[in-house]
Amino acid sequence: MLEHLKYPIGQVHIPTEITSEQIATWISDIENFPSTLEKLVKNLSEEQLNTPYRDGGWTVRQTIHHCGDSHVNSYVRFKWTLTENQPTIKAYYEASWAELFDTKNAPIELSLLFIKALHAKWVYLLKGLSDTDLEKVFIHPESGDAVSLKKNIGIYAWHCNHHYAHIENLLIRNNWV
Repeated sequence: MLEHLKYPIGQVHIPTEITSEQIATWISDIENFPSTLEKLVKNLSEEQLNTPYRDGGWTVRQTIHHCGDSHVNSYVRFKWTLTENQPTIKAYYEASWAELFDTKNAPIELSLLFIKALHAKWVYLLKGLSDTDLEKVFIHPESGDAVSLKKNIGIYAWHCNHHYAHIENLLIRNNWV
């Protein structure tokens, strides 16, 4: 049960062979995330926003703010990769960021607006990438893995759906929908 609460859609699995159709689907997921997330959370009370999606997990508020934080980091990674030769990206400590004052207390509207603007710009960039651009890679400092931009699109499409499912499943379990 804990595994399902942590990974409600399963852990990320990116195919070895990534098709242009798969990339288009992933970009669509990233493009639609801001509006679907906003619809999901717009009527939640402060108490509901401050409810963790699982024991020991982040609150709905923290999860929403985390998405903004994580996605802006990814957007910057795309820019680095497009402008530098196999850059080693900067990792960030998401658990520590989730404990910061703004992440624990700020109105969700700040991150919902941020995610909406960020995703609009990000998707515009993604839709303009060439096949050569999609093959460019960055190096992740923790694993040492080379991650292609096309793979990273899949990772972040999964990330959108993963955190959406965290919140949606909590709402269903608590009969808030």
